[in-house]
Amino acid sequence: MGKRLKLLLVFMVIAVTISCKKDKDTSDYKDSEIAESSAALNAYFDAEFEKDVEESPMMQTQLGRKTNYGKWDDFSHLKYAKDLEKAKSRKKYLKENVDEKALDKETALSYRLYKQELNNQIEDYDFRFYDYPVNQMNGYHTNLPAFLINMHRIDSIQDARAYIERLNGIPKVFDQAIEGMKIREQNGILPPKFVFEKVLEASHNVIKGKPFESSSESSALLQDFKAKTDKLDITDEVKRKLLADAEKALLTSVKPAYTKMIALLEDQQQRATTDHGAWKFPKGDAFYNNRLKRITTTGLNVNEIHEIGLSEVARIHGEMEVIKEKVGFEGSLQDFFEFMRNDTQFYYPNTPEGKEQYLTEATAYIETMKGKLDELFLIKPTADIVVKAVEPFREKSAGKAFYQQPALDGSRPGTYYANLYDMNAMPTYQMEALAYHEGIPGHHMQIAIAQELETIPMFRKFNFYTAYVEGWGLYSELVPKEIGFYEDPYSDFGRLAMELWRSCRLVVDTGIHAKKWTREQGIEYYKNNTPNAETDCIKMVERHIVMPGQATAYKIGMNKIVELREEAKAWLGEDFDLREFHDVVLKNGAVPLNVLEEMVQEWADAKREELQ
Repeated sequence: MGKRLKLLLVFMVIAVTISCKKDKDTSDYKDSEIAESSAALNAYFDAEFEKDVEESPMMQTQLGRKTNYGKWDDFSHLKYAKDLEKAKSRKKYLKENVDEKALDKETALSYRLYKQELNNQIEDYDFRFYDYPVNQMNGYHTNLPAFLINMHRIDSIQDARAYIERLNGIPKVFDQAIEGMKIREQNGILPPKFVFEKVLEASHNVIKGKPFESSSESSALLQDFKAKTDKLDITDEVKRKLLADAEKALLTSVKPAYTKMIALLEDQQQRATTDHGAWKFPKGDAFYNNRLKRITTTGLNVNEIHEIGLSEVARIHGEMEVIKEKVGFEGSLQDFFEFMRNDTQFYYPNTPEGKEQYLTEATAYIETMKGKLDELFLIKPTADIVVKAVEPFREKSAGKAFYQQPALDGSRPGTYYANLYDMNAMPTYQMEALAYHEGIPGHHMQIAIAQELETIPMFRKFNFYTAYVEGWGLYSELVPKEIGFYEDPYSDFGRLAMELWRSCRLVVDTGIHAKKWTREQGIEYYKNNTPNAETDCIKMVERHIVMPGQATAYKIGMNKIVELREEAKAWLGEDFDLREFHDVVLKNGAVPLNVLEEMVQEWADAKREELQ
């Protein structure tokens, strides 16, 4: 039976099963009716998820599937309208066929989240061109090579040919991207000047080395392809043929595509300005307010977020003063910052050996934390995690650190990427907190657990509410402190420095996008208020500029999780169990902060009743 026919039969069953009388109360439904309706709606969710996956060869690869293995997604601007119609159709289906009162608790939450996602997608359509598809943080020019290197496994000759097919498919993707970038410029959405120099350099880096030029070094893509095919159990003759085909694809498809993208970037660079905030866009204020709403999943406005940042910066400075006194440093907090920023004891050398030492020690922190998980969690992931350096072709412009989720089928572990391009921007006193944030108990715990949950539909396993996800990451830097980690006061200073960094983000992001701060003002704020290297400060402000609102998620999310934990402690007293609290936070996957608040309140109420 064909896949489409199977889906059609599923929908026929759903349509019959899920419909209920709209005017009934929950108490009017039998348990069997609730179970039947819930099962039908979950089948609908999974069927719709599969339709989305079917439209995305790249998602199929991320899920560990090798269907459409040589294809790329559709990045045409016309897809926005198709996705809008799909969202409207799904919303209409829910309205006409689902009675929320006929659903069990878990499915009712899925229904609520799904419906909200559809509403957001429909409301956000007006802002579909309000981004920079090619910027220094991410974009087609680096994301496609990174995808091939990190996601496209080669386990057979067919996989190698699919890789080559994807190389040959890059011109089409770039044509779609270029068309979208031209539309954005027509609509007044053009990156500021500084972006172009960085993305041009990154684009040129992809087409450096063999076979693009006479060189002893292979390009990143050729090196990756050769390393993967060399592991295949095939004849040397077949390997040589595959390598020759890959080199041909790089020369005849990849290079012309990048040359075309570079030409557009150089052309747009001539018209770029030094206006940096979202306020410069048509309806820029409305766009930025919408971004804050989506990113934080709260009703906090620009000024409230700005003031929270200022307040937190002042508080953390006070805690840093205590550590300064503890280590016997004489001088002002600014002098202490200068000491932490420049003293060589806090930095590994910018050499292969220094970088390897960093990766080894970061891995050791994660391994040590694994041994403490039973004290903190009832639920734990089965997927493993590895620590890697960011690849050379994108390390200069990439962020300080980030996490890549494991494959759903277990074929690829979670990965904590550390950016070791500039070792002076990776102080050892921040290493411990960074490992906890990106690895365990941070992103790896939360994201891997969400993917492994069996009680939620597939779409919820891949939901990404930034304030929840990044809030958990930042909260995960604090938790180890509470169980005796950060024994070195300098390492504890590093933890505070990273929390301070996220607090400054609230000030600078809102400053740039709503208060018309310049890039230079933002950089100066970070330099004056944090111990971070100037390169860190520059990168962060430039990240704010190309990703409006995103960086506000971390501190807003952490504050909410800590607030909910302390409230639960006050409600439950000696009966509060940190492991149970973490279970409540993690066992439903990512959710908006207002929903998380309801779940914690419900858990605490139920626990109090149980204890009475």
